Amino acid sequence: MFHPLPVFVGLRYVRTRRQGFFVSFISWISMAGVCLGVAALITIISVMNGFEGELRNRLVSLTAHATVSGPPERLANWQSVTDSIRTVPGVEGVAPFVDVQAMLGRTGMLEPVLLHGIDPAAEANVSSIEQNLLQGKLSDLEPGARGMVIGRVLAWQIGAEVGDELTVMVPGRDMLAAGGRPLLQTFTVTGIFEVGLQDHDSALALVSIADAADLSGAADATPAGLRIRFNDVMSAPARTADLRKAVGAGLQVKDWSEEHSAYFRAIRIEKTMMSLILLLVVAVAAFNIVAALVMVVNEKRSDIAILRTLGMTPRGVVGVFLTQGLVIGTVGTLFGLVLGVLVAANVGTIVPVLERVFRFHVMDPSVYYITQIPSELRAGQILTIALVAFTLTVVATIYPAVRGAATEPAEALRYE
Repeated sequence: MFHPLPVFVGLRYVRTRRQGFFVSFISWISMAGVCLGVAALITIISVMNGFEGELRNRLVSLTAHATVSGPPERLANWQSVTDSIRTVPGVEGVAPFVDVQAMLGRTGMLEPVLLHGIDPAAEANVSSIEQNLLQGKLSDLEPGARGMVIGRVLAWQIGAEVGDELTVMVPGRDMLAAGGRPLLQTFTVTGIFEVGLQDHDSALALVSIADAADLSGAADATPAGLRIRFNDVMSAPARTADLRKAVGAGLQVKDWSEEHSAYFRAIRIEKTMMSLILLLVVAVAAFNIVAALVMVVNEKRSDIAILRTLGMTPRGVVGVFLTQGLVIGTVGTLFGLVLGVLVAANVGTIVPVLERVFRFHVMDPSVYYITQIPSELRAGQILTIALVAFTLTVVATIYPAVRGAATEPAEALRYE
């Protein structure tokens, strides 16, 4: 025997085989419930982290880590603003851009589009768009050549391919030609890209910054803003304050998380709701622990009475049943951690096997841009899940333990 005595007796109750089968069965179910709840929570959160990372990578492949925009008079001397931006630690590239809202047409079909004017030479230092081009090159966007790179969904909507000519119409009173007709220009499709985002693939077209400035009616080559790339995309939100100081008043600075806040807000809400739903699984397992320990208390009333008669205090009785409940919760949580980490780390291998066995696609390539389920384990989230699960099991053991300590020795031994 070892001390403290309540721990020794509690561990004996966990290992004993003399207690009723039903009580033992409920204890095992409780342990399995905690295990499965923790494993499911770790797996789901890791998969959602993976989707969030995939979305982030696709967003920043066409959008910069941060943008600086403002009125034309503030950007007239944009080269000096660029020099100021380069003094901010972590800045790897700066490129000017011009955006124009237009209508894109072919064979009688018109689609709204955002013409994004870029400098191909500078853009290579700002975005990773060339990795996503399926056809064509950014270098084909030469000033005055009227070349255009469009999204794959947009190309499908208007039936365009590389080499086709498209009509660009810029509406607005300032762009009306003689006779009250809108200004029309013809561009040639030099490339088609696909990044897997509806907003980009169906409503974005890339042209030379000089051609975009010509369409916007700008008298000079003043850009609408500057695109910035950092050495670490995750550091962009923290460095926007340094950017604001560098560019001075009158210019607006936004990082990628602000420009696409709706996407990430939706993911955060989904992760929160999924976490709450899966925590209910652990909560149900905790209620099973309550039921199991209450039945153990009823079964061990005579044992409790004898221990109390021999001098064990009510606090010691509480320790006996706390030990039993904590062993169930701890073992379930640890096994759940191991199982969840293993599944989350190998989800890319497990899912294809399940697809071959059951002959179905989790992410159907004909429907989804992302055809493989990504996963990203984060130590902080795993630790939080473990602590929450363990806390629930601790709370679940309090009532049965207190009830056991309230057993009166004389009353319990009267009918033995």
